[in-house]
Amino acid sequence: MSARWLDLVDPSRTEVDAALPAGADPDVLEALATPSIPGREPRPLLEDHGSYVFGVLVPVLTPEEDATPQELCFVATADRLVTVRKGTSTGATFDLGALHAADQTGSSVGALVHRLYDDATDSYLDLVDAVYAEIDALEDEIDELRPSEVRLRLAELRHQLLHRRRIISATRGSIRRIVDGRVDAGEPELFPPEVERLFVDTYDILVRITEELDLARDLLAGVRDHLQSKIAENQNEVGKKLTVIASLVLVPSFIVGFYGQNFEGVFHREYWALGVSVGLIVVSTLVQLALFRWRRWI
Repeated sequence: MSARWLDLVDPSRTEVDAALPAGADPDVLEALATPSIPGREPRPLLEDHGSYVFGVLVPVLTPEEDATPQELCFVATADRLVTVRKGTSTGATFDLGALHAADQTGSSVGALVHRLYDDATDSYLDLVDAVYAEIDALEDEIDELRPSEVRLRLAELRHQLLHRRRIISATRGSIRRIVDGRVDAGEPELFPPEVERLFVDTYDILVRITEELDLARDLLAGVRDHLQSKIAENQNEVGKKLTVIASLVLVPSFIVGFYGQNFEGVFHREYWALGVSVGLIVVSTLVQLALFRWRRWI
């Protein structure tokens, strides 16, 4: 880090007070000093406070580190950038290695802010790749998994897509404010035209990511339809087997019922012996089984 950039991780209120320019908004100080609250999802924003810009980014860590988004705040003036990384429940923090490289090359503060947004956008690209991979894995395993497990994974993926899309849309809105010139604090300009052009490229990438997430949502709908078709097919198979069982029992029941009728003098003859009844039951059952097999019902 140089004199133009200061990076803080889970700072105290005293550290935040010392890092920010004089006269900073108390709400900004509170937002920077407040640690991440488990279960509360941060929202991206960008505010122009006259002499400085306050922003919140929500990059997504890699699944190997922590699948949850991380709150990354920054305060930028014309000559200084302060970043505040708030650790997640596992203690993982977003890697700012690319920002170190940009700072060492003497990039302006506006360019460093763009690097922050660009790194967050790269994390969203990795997220889209991970979502596609998980959808493909679910499609491959859908025939082996129980329907309840598939429904659970579908719900988790859908929930993840909705929240990530909300984050990406808010980030895109923040960049739009920079591109439109509605946020540009200090003298000289924090975001000169050459930096605004960089934000335009990042904005286009975020638009593409949003479209990719919409496509992933359609793929999830396809997996859900596949699951419903599989359930309906299994139900049809069960119904078919029950119908075959009922058909097999029907004829023997008729024979047994017929032999149970009390016609005087008829069923005492040798022809109507028990063996004939059993033989009829066996033969009729075999004939039905052969017929059902021939029709591919079983």
